[in-house]
Amino acid sequence: MAKPVIGIIGNTYNMENRFSVQMAGERNLQAIADVTGALPMIFAGNPLITDISDLLSVVSGVLLTGARANVHPSQFGVEPDPRYEPYDIARDAVALPLIGACVAKGVPLFGICRGFQEMNVAGGGTLHPEIRELPGRINHRMPRLETGEIHPDPTVIFADRHDVKLVPDGVFARILGRDLIRVNSLHGQGVLKLGDRLVAEGVAEDGTIEAIRFRDAQGFALGVQWHAEYDPQDNPVNNLLFQAFGEAVRAYVSGQATVGAGQ
Repeated sequence: MAKPVIGIIGNTYNMENRFSVQMAGERNLQAIADVTGALPMIFAGNPLITDISDLLSVVSGVLLTGARANVHPSQFGVEPDPRYEPYDIARDAVALPLIGACVAKGVPLFGICRGFQEMNVAGGGTLHPEIRELPGRINHRMPRLETGEIHPDPTVIFADRHDVKLVPDGVFARILGRDLIRVNSLHGQGVLKLGDRLVAEGVAEDGTIEAIRFRDAQGFALGVQWHAEYDPQDNPVNNLLFQAFGEAVRAYVSGQATVGAGQ
């Protein structure tokens, strides 16, 4: 029997300052292949290439990945600022309506980092371009050396850095079997105002929202601010999240959508 297919959104990059390419981090693909039991398939984050209706006739789940680019501020009513570039307007144009389509149809949806932020915007929320600038917030960006350069060791960059408190008996707490988890942190942009269609299920110790779900979803529609794709093969928290995503995809294929995952 063929494996279900999970679509992984691509990001626009200008390679060698000459070639426009669509790219997705290999750890996202590996997480899908190793933990969910599905076949990963990259699709273009470009509305000139990807038709959402056609895409959802092919895939049985969607992974919205992290990315270097921020969601463009015009998507949530804020003037853009060059300090917070780069942006990926083409990805915005695919991801935001795709989220609405997945939620409406019950197609399992998992958002990570930028994907989490896209879910908030699609649900009517806003973002702050540099969450560490808000009073009382910690620096959620990746670790750097004293010289200002990004730390060269990926194990340091992706190490767990802060706790997230989960809503007791919420969807995340039920999946993970606990109310407190520890996660990595590699983001500048973050949730400012939570969308009306969303429920916050996990909050960092400084008040930053880190885990969300769509309250009106017909199936699995969860998002996390941390990079769960980095180590789900070994990290028990991230492993359980990808396992739950895979179970939702298989249930969707069988016609038995896990509606409870979105409630």
